[in-house]
Amino acid sequence: MEYRHGSHNAYDLKYHVVFCTKYRYRILTGEVATRCRELIREVCKSNYVEIVSGSSSPDHIHLLLSVPPSLSLSKVMQYIKGKSSRKLLEEFEHLRKRYWGCHLWARGYFAVTVGNVNSEDVQRYIEQQEHHHKQDNFKISEY
Repeated sequence: MEYRHGSHNAYDLKYHVVFCTKYRYRILTGEVATRCRELIREVCKSNYVEIVSGSSSPDHIHLLLSVPPSLSLSKVMQYIKGKSSRKLLEEFEHLRKRYWGCHLWARGYFAVTVGNVNSEDVQRYIEQQEHHHKQDNFKISEY
């Protein structure tokens, strides 16, 4: 097992987080998606948060994050969503027109802690999101 180390601690705190664009608009494509990924990486690096895995869909983002114990997950999400929203709206005029209220992300986020046992499963799940969203496997059962 690999632990991350701070000056006075060793830890393995991983979170699977998902957050969506406001109104689930499908804006995370092309240059916007690429720039969003860069911004998220910048925020994480500057706060010593490791991105174990990540996936961007047109209307939401999945991340598997390793967060130092000195930071709360809510603070990390505030930094990620705040900086990415501000910068994307600054840099892409078509987003400013769509999100005139200056909020790119929907309120809140999904988060679950991940232990050693299933972090590989979560990582595989995140990496297969693109394939998953292309499937139309809505089945109706008679039971």
